[in-house]
Amino acid sequence: MPSDVVRLNPGAHGGTLGGTCPQRWGHKVGAQMAATPKTLTAVAASKAKPRERTYRLAAGEGLYLEVVPSGAKYWRWKYRHAGKEKRIALGVFPEVALADARQRRDEERAKLREGVDPLAQRKARKLAAHLAAENSFEAIANEWLETKVGEWVPATGARVRAWLDQHVNPWIGAKPIAELEAPELLAMLRKVVKRGTLDTAGRIRETLSTIFRYAIATGRAKRDPAADLRDALPKPDSRNFAAITEPAAVAELLRAIEGFQGQPVTLAALRLAPLLFQRPGELRAAEWSEIDLDAGEWRIPASRRKLSKAAKENPRTPPHIVPLSKQAVAILRELHRLTGTSRLVFPGVRDSRRPMSENTVNAGLRRLGYTTEQMTGHGFRHMASTRLNELGWNPDAIERQLSHRDRDSIRGTYNLAQYMAERRKMMQAWADYLDALRTGAIVVPIKRKAR
Repeated sequence: MPSDVVRLNPGAHGGTLGGTCPQRWGHKVGAQMAATPKTLTAVAASKAKPRERTYRLAAGEGLYLEVVPSGAKYWRWKYRHAGKEKRIALGVFPEVALADARQRRDEERAKLREGVDPLAQRKARKLAAHLAAENSFEAIANEWLETKVGEWVPATGARVRAWLDQHVNPWIGAKPIAELEAPELLAMLRKVVKRGTLDTAGRIRETLSTIFRYAIATGRAKRDPAADLRDALPKPDSRNFAAITEPAAVAELLRAIEGFQGQPVTLAALRLAPLLFQRPGELRAAEWSEIDLDAGEWRIPASRRKLSKAAKENPRTPPHIVPLSKQAVAILRELHRLTGTSRLVFPGVRDSRRPMSENTVNAGLRRLGYTTEQMTGHGFRHMASTRLNELGWNPDAIERQLSHRDRDSIRGTYNLAQYMAERRKMMQAWADYLDALRTGAIVVPIKRKAR
């Protein structure tokens, strides 16, 4: 019997056919069965072994499993669009099961029936996602930060980056900058406000506005929504850097400092902070090479002052001179016995090569019972400025002692020489005034007008 003849059971068609089909009829049935493709099963897909060359297992309607020599298996769908044959990836087996691959194929076929080229659509979406990532707020903020490297000192760049990483990027970093609106920025900044850091919230808003202006200049945004928030955030009050200024309260604080039971180096920093009233970062990073105890001077180099990077690096930028009162010299001489062998006046407890922590003075105040709403290390500057102005000292001399920059550089240079003698007198008188407050002596104004 020819091999393409299919034998049927006797009587399978009501007994009208004989036990053996005619050869012509049997040939038609055999041909139909041979033309029907085998359907890939999940078992067959899992058992497919790698070969020396890549091969394919058909799964129907253009879907196939591609097996590569490494053993990896990829779902592909072959289709035609606009007269061209194309292929599109549908996933990796076994992460994408056979049934899921067929569902994905059917979804792509539905697009094809609507006249959409699935591969072109996928490429367009990938390009849009890439452009969105390039134009995300975080990407543009990083680009803007790079432009500031030459202008800022490292500490400034680190502070701004910390603001962005902690308070901004987790909320809006991945979003296209052109799509951001004021309400979304406000909701984000209100989280910062709730922490009580009003000054930080305001500074972040200013930073956002600068970044949006950069995006506008580079063609990635049309407007600055952060500018709309100028009046939407609560403004920090005069207690931004909490400070004690009333004489009776100042006296109580000074007596509390004298009774401090912590580390001797921390005690020295707490005692010097009201006498010198320089920026906390300048005080904690002071070096013995900057201090001349015999001359009674502390010269803070430009590299450690609050200046632009260019001013810090300019060798012609003068140091800030802090006249030392007799009381300040006495504290420093005592401290020199402890830390004089170190480069730093206030070395860290764990690593003497690094200055003490920026939180040391504030932590000491907390240990004395003063909250952040009552007093901070920076508050000693506000204390001195307030009291010295009320006691009648020359405001220009006070500003110079605070190392506040004079916008008129020529006048500033002149003032540096003009007010030095007066500042020496003021600093000694200020130390005497604080002693009188601390001991409870009768206090009279130092001067109504210093000359």
